[in-house]
Amino acid sequence: MTMQLLSKRLVPALISLIGVLIVSFVLTRALPGDPAAYLAGPAATADAVAEVRKSLGLDRNVFEQFVVYVKQITRGELGDSWATGQPVLSELVNRLPASIELTALGLILALIVALPLGIIAALRPNSPIDHTARVVSTLGVSLPTFFTGLLLVYIFYYQLDWLPAPMGRLAPFTDAPEKITGFYTVDSLLTGDFYLFLEALRFLILPAFTLGMFALAPIARMTRASMLGVLSSDYVRTARANRLPAWKVLIVYALRNALLPIVTMLGMVFSFLLGANVLVEKVFSWPGVGSFALEALMISDYAAVQGFVLSMGLIYVLLNLSIDIAYGYIDPRVQVES
Repeated sequence: MTMQLLSKRLVPALISLIGVLIVSFVLTRALPGDPAAYLAGPAATADAVAEVRKSLGLDRNVFEQFVVYVKQITRGELGDSWATGQPVLSELVNRLPASIELTALGLILALIVALPLGIIAALRPNSPIDHTARVVSTLGVSLPTFFTGLLLVYIFYYQLDWLPAPMGRLAPFTDAPEKITGFYTVDSLLTGDFYLFLEALRFLILPAFTLGMFALAPIARMTRASMLGVLSSDYVRTARANRLPAWKVLIVYALRNALLPIVTMLGMVFSFLLGANVLVEKVFSWPGVGSFALEALMISDYAAVQGFVLSMGLIYVLLNLSIDIAYGYIDPRVQVES
């Protein structure tokens, strides 16, 4: 049944990726500025700029450029970054673990707070805890991530000196762990270096908490709304009437049936955070794909921007497929209906 479900989802997923490919190509060509003039330098002559444009293939019409780009994609290439001179694919592969590690920890921190907050708010609607949940959710979506990040840096680094400066993933002159997964916290544990694990975790806390504050709001709201609907259902009232333990009614009957919309929200939030953590990475000098894309965007580095958008689209599609599979385990009726 799982393979049948996957086969039904793969065709729309491929169509979505093709759409992302076309839109990203068109939008990058609409960016202001001339990358050839930027790379040639401010003192370059018109002939020098024209020569650079020819070497980059920008002297061809847009259709020819698109054909060349599609051929590169079919060969598993994303072109070379004009800024770094390195293949875009290798840049993304090297930087993506940093972004995923940051985003995953931010989402975990948000879940630790948002799930209990949403459940308690649903159990006691219009109570002080419910109003607190609403205030926290409103603050989470109201404050820009870059402002939250700068505020946390000011408090916990500048004022209290509890956490390190926003200087990337590790302190200067500190060697990275042996690369196994690309996640510093995981690799340091796998190699048995507990000190390096704590060091990597200290640098992760502030940017992850910044993202977690932003992710907390939609998760808490969805948890509250979903639990409110389930708690008023007939089967929950029947379970309570049969004198089942309160924890069993809450976890087995209520929470499990409320998980479908929550899991959907988690997938959407994770993919959104992965693409929207550009400002957080910039504030904390985090060497992820977000900062790479921002730098590429500022100089109209077409190949880098297209590679970033395409990789985010691919991750989003894979997340949706994973969520569809998870639905079947949470609620077996989904597999039957598919």
